[in-house]
Amino acid sequence: MSETTAEAEKAPVPATPSEPKDDQRWSQAMRDIVGGNAMISVLAVFLALVVGAVLIAFTDEQVQETAGYFFSRPGDMLGAVWQAVSGAYGALFQGSIYNFRRDGFLAGIKPLTDTLVYATPLIVAGLGVGLAFRVGMFNIGGRGQMLIAAAGAGWVGFALDLPPVLHLIVAVLVGIIGGAIWGGIVGLLKARTGAHEVIVTIMLNYVALYLISFLLRTPGALQAPGSNNPKTPAMKETAIFPDLLGPQYNLHAGFLTAIAATIFVWWLLNRSSLGFQFRAVGENPNAALVAGINVKNIYVYTMLIAGGLVGLAGVNQVLGTVTTGFSSGIDAGIGFDAITVALLGRSKPVGIFVAGVLFGAFKAGGFSMQAAEGIPIDIVLVVQSVIVLFIAAPPLVRAIFRLPTPGTAPRRQLPIVTKEVKAK
Repeated sequence: MSETTAEAEKAPVPATPSEPKDDQRWSQAMRDIVGGNAMISVLAVFLALVVGAVLIAFTDEQVQETAGYFFSRPGDMLGAVWQAVSGAYGALFQGSIYNFRRDGFLAGIKPLTDTLVYATPLIVAGLGVGLAFRVGMFNIGGRGQMLIAAAGAGWVGFALDLPPVLHLIVAVLVGIIGGAIWGGIVGLLKARTGAHEVIVTIMLNYVALYLISFLLRTPGALQAPGSNNPKTPAMKETAIFPDLLGPQYNLHAGFLTAIAATIFVWWLLNRSSLGFQFRAVGENPNAALVAGINVKNIYVYTMLIAGGLVGLAGVNQVLGTVTTGFSSGIDAGIGFDAITVALLGRSKPVGIFVAGVLFGAFKAGGFSMQAAEGIPIDIVLVVQSVIVLFIAAPPLVRAIFRLPTPGTAPRRQLPIVTKEVKAK
């Protein structure tokens, strides 16, 4: 054996790159969680509440009065600011979650049930909008789909005589079918003519509004007999959602439809072959077409299902909230609020459900905040709008809180290289 070979065998073998250590994996996972969409949504709500607090402070009369002598007695102004903001948000909490001023737990929990009532149509309508988002479509036609669904379900509710359970089921199905047809028109026009769904849905909103307004003024159609007001007759008892917790609460069985719709959309997107095609088209319609997916049919299916979900919101309004008859304002802006709910929920079923409950709390607590503290309910609308602003700008939220970007590795410090200097 030669001397060179022996020295080569004694030479140390270079170390192969080892797998990432557990601490590095946990570090990467924490970066993904902290900088992920869920954290962005939570921080967007927090920032919106901070902006709302600033507006509440600026519009409070006591704060304005103490601001005149702030430099001589700054504690007065700070106390007034704290009293205004804490009083407003305290009233918001007690009007939407739990009222500590009422006697007993059963009485104190009533605001939460009101929140769930407001959240029910927002959840199902948000699911319809979010489903379209996942396929790369913008369903701006929630108002029209709700109005058509409300008209169908309402007509069945006051015009037909059916057994109790069957009457409610038929009314709900007719409403869902009405919303699905109105949404399906959009999908069909996009698939066959290439019409942009945003333009078509907005135009169909006006078509539905004026159509329902005409029917509400037409005797024998939707207008109540013997009435000159554009309003329908009251719904029959057999077609109304029953109470879930008794007559002392407003929560009705329509909330169960929101839970069922959330489970259905989750299963559709994550466990069905049709949902896989939905997600594939949403990611890249050209690649999906090359893979053999009929993209045009997917557009039609998407809007049919999305329209039916949004239509379920109109059904809940007619058969659950407004049972004494409805007018053309039955949608109550829910069709557009659903867009915000879908954005906050990141178009995911569970996220939309949570976002719907949050916005339901804003609606329920906003009225309490206005009545108890005199805070304009427009503050709640500003908070909702600011949430959308921050949701639409994740880099801004990451910059404010110095959050990492998911999927990026932490910066490694460069090694310090020293150069040996030979002594002369």
